[in-house]
Amino acid sequence: MKVLNHKSIFSLIIFAILSFSACTESTTETTAVQEPEAKKEVATEFTVEAENFVQFQGDLTKTDDHIISNGDESWISFDINVPAAGRYKVELNAASGSAEASAWIEDYIDNKDGRTYNITGKMDVANAESFAISTIDGSPLNKGPHKIKIHIKGANTKVDGVKFSLIKAHQLTPKVLTQKTDGEEWKVVWSDEFDGSGIPDTSKWTFDIGNWGWGNNELQYYTEARPENARVEDGNLIIEARKDDMGQDWTSARLTTRGKVTFVYGRIEFRAKVPPKRGNWAAGWTLGDKYVDEISWPYCGEIDIMESVGYEMDDATGNGKAHASVHCGAYYFKLGNHHTGTVDVENLNNDFHIYAVDWTPEGIVASVDGKEYFTYDDTSSQLAWPFGEPQNIILNLAMGGGWGGAQGMDDTMTSQKMIIDYVRVYEK
Repeated sequence: MKVLNHKSIFSLIIFAILSFSACTESTTETTAVQEPEAKKEVATEFTVEAENFVQFQGDLTKTDDHIISNGDESWISFDINVPAAGRYKVELNAASGSAEASAWIEDYIDNKDGRTYNITGKMDVANAESFAISTIDGSPLNKGPHKIKIHIKGANTKVDGVKFSLIKAHQLTPKVLTQKTDGEEWKVVWSDEFDGSGIPDTSKWTFDIGNWGWGNNELQYYTEARPENARVEDGNLIIEARKDDMGQDWTSARLTTRGKVTFVYGRIEFRAKVPPKRGNWAAGWTLGDKYVDEISWPYCGEIDIMESVGYEMDDATGNGKAHASVHCGAYYFKLGNHHTGTVDVENLNNDFHIYAVDWTPEGIVASVDGKEYFTYDDTSSQLAWPFGEPQNIILNLAMGGGWGGAQGMDDTMTSQKMIIDYVRVYEK
């Protein structure tokens, strides 16, 4: 990559613009809708150079071609207009006289909720006179204007610019399945039984990619269609997190139905084993199909069917806890009022357990092995009930982060596995 040391004005280079057809809504029947037209190839990148930084805080010096942070902490901000929604590679061109220098990037700094929307985790800055590139993959950006901030830690740190390159365009979801819930018996309308071998079925799953921290300062790099991290074998899906892999602290996988099929109502269940040991964070959950980048959440809605963190599990017996919750504009962590339920489960890592939610227009009920332990039924407003709109299923195994890493990482871990026997969606 070319080093960002030239002094041109803010450059925006668009080689092609992504084009999708609009997503057609389903009826109340379980129906498939028309697939979108084939997407056009996209090669989009843009660069912001130091002379285009517009606001500053801290002990900073601005030269003709870079910014120098003289104090231990400071920030600089700039405006961008993103040409296409998707996941971006972020390349920061910087150097420092401090061995501990680092930076991270925040989006939507003018958001109405006073939130901090991180779109990168920690980016180490080279302890050198010469500029060098620090790279993060997968940062989510929606099309349109953004106010961005670069946070800098470490004295005598120089920032020359930052480059954004689209590596995966956002995919509209072409199919909506809306399940009936007023009958007598559940029947399967969509599933993956994970038969066969090799990588998971890409007609059903999209791979999320990157190491941008995923909003929780997580450690893993999610890979795409890499059997070492996601594979089907012996009738199961194996999601494996691997330490010191591909030049990353950890690699893992995150599968989503976004871009393939999205769901409204029904029973969603999966049968799984989750790993022990301090530092992992296994989850099966849903996220609103309206999610494009971080400002979409929590207004798009989230239903956590099962979450498990390794530090709550007894490594010898496998006994631990499963969590279910919902997140929405009316109830989430910033407000200190989000709804959750917790249940003790025996032998989480050696025995398969069935995790499910029954999702109807009247509410959401979560269960483990048929035992109900969490109910949410506030349908009073759009903020409280975004769950009348489509949600995508997600399966992932994270490492570290605000919850998984809350009690540190077990140094003996080199590999962790989440094993899923099936995922099924039912209607009555």
